[in-house]
Amino acid sequence: MKKLAVRPAWYVPVAFLLTIPVWAQEVGQPGRTASAQSVPPPQSMAAAPPVDELVAAALERSPALTSLRARLQAAREMVAPAGALPDLMTSISLQDASFPKWTVGSEEMSMVSVEVQQDLLYPGKRDARREAARAEVMTRDREMQQLQRRLASQVRSIYGRVYALDREKRALDSARQLLDLLQATSASRYSVGETEQEPVIKAQLEISRLDERLDDLTARRRTLAAALNRLLDRAGDTPLGEVQALPPIAAPTGPWEDAAEGNSAEIAVRQAQVQTAERRLAAAKVELKPNLFAASAVGIRGSLPLVVTFNFGVEWPAWKKDKQTPLVRAAEREVEAAKAELRDEQASVRAEAARLRAEWDQAERQLLRYQQAILPQTSAAMDAARVAYLNGRGDFSTVVEDFKGWLDARVGLAQREADRFTVWAQVQALISQLDSGGNDGGQ
Repeated sequence: MKKLAVRPAWYVPVAFLLTIPVWAQEVGQPGRTASAQSVPPPQSMAAAPPVDELVAAALERSPALTSLRARLQAAREMVAPAGALPDLMTSISLQDASFPKWTVGSEEMSMVSVEVQQDLLYPGKRDARREAARAEVMTRDREMQQLQRRLASQVRSIYGRVYALDREKRALDSARQLLDLLQATSASRYSVGETEQEPVIKAQLEISRLDERLDDLTARRRTLAAALNRLLDRAGDTPLGEVQALPPIAAPTGPWEDAAEGNSAEIAVRQAQVQTAERRLAAAKVELKPNLFAASAVGIRGSLPLVVTFNFGVEWPAWKKDKQTPLVRAAEREVEAAKAELRDEQASVRAEAARLRAEWDQAERQLLRYQQAILPQTSAAMDAARVAYLNGRGDFSTVVEDFKGWLDARVGLAQREADRFTVWAQVQALISQLDSGGNDGGQ
C-alpha cells in the first residue's frame, strides 16, 4: 500500500505540467488564428505547394482545356473557308455535226470544247459567312475562359477544404495527447481507489471516437486529393502535402453585382452566342439572294480557227419557300433563344453575386466570433475543468464535455476559414476581368 500511496502524488503533477503547453498559447489571445493557437504535432508529411502553383498546373495540364483550345483553333481555321468562293468546275464536251462520223476539223460546227465555270456568290454572302464564323471563334474563346475560371475556383475550393481537414487533424492529434494523459491520470486514481472506473472507460471511449474521427478524416482527405489530381491530370493516388496555411485574401471593392455583370465569363459566353446567332441570321437572309456564275469555253476544231465562248448566268432561289425561308425563320428563333438565355444568365449572375456577398459577410462575422469569443472561452472552460479534475475537485464528465467543445471550436475555426476562402475563390471566378477577345491563355 505504501507504493500505491506514493504513485498518485508523483503522477498527477506530471500530468498537470504536461498538459499545460497544449493550452498555454491559447488562453488570453483571442485575436490569433488557429494556426498560432495550438502546438502542432511533429510533421508527418511535406508541405503542399502553394495554391497558385496548383492552379497554374491545372490550367496547363487540364484535358478539358486542351480540348477547348483545339476547338478554338479549329473554329479559327473555319473563318477563311466560310468566305471562300465555290470551287471551279471544268468540263470537256464533244460537238459533232455528223455523229457517229468524226468530223472535227472538217466541219465548222464540230469541235471539242473545254469549259471552265466559276460560281460567283451574291455580293455580301461571303462577308456574312465569314462574320458568322468569326462569331463562333469568339464563343469558343469565351467558353475557354469560362472553363479556366471554373478550374481555378475548383482547385482553390479543394485546397481550402483540405486545409480545414489538415487543421482538424492537428487538433485531433493534440487532443489525442490530452486524452492519453487524462486516461493515465484516471487509471492511476482508480488504481488507488480515489475514483470509480467510469472516468477510465470514458477516456478510453473518447480515444476510440477520436480514432474513428481520424479514420474518417483520412478517407475524406484522400477523396479530395483524388479530385484535385483529376483536375491536374495526374495519377489519382498522387499524394498532396499538408496544407499549412491559406494565402491572404480580401473582399473585392465596389458593388459585386455590377462587377459580376461586367466581367462574368458566363455572361460573356451568352453574349457571344447572341452575336453568333445574329450573324447566322444575317447570313441566312443573304442566302435568299440569287447566286451568279461565269463560264468560258474554248472549242478546238482541228485546222479550223478556235471557237471561244463566254457565259454569265444567275442561279435563282426558285424553291426558297421550302429551302432558304425556313432557315431564316429557324435562325430568328435561335436569336430569340440566345437573347432569352442571356437575360436568364444575367439574372443568375446577379443572384450569385448577392449570395456570395451574404456568405462572405457571414464568414467574416463567424471568423471574428471564433477568434474573439469561442476559442478563448472554450480554452478557459477546458483549462478550468482540467485543473479542477486533476486537483480532485471536478467531475470527469465535465472535462469530457469541455474537451469536446474545445476540439469543436478549433475544427470549426478551420472550417470557417476554408468556407471564406471558397467564397473568395468563387467571387474571383465570377468578377475577375476577362481577357481580351481571342486570347486563349491566362487565368
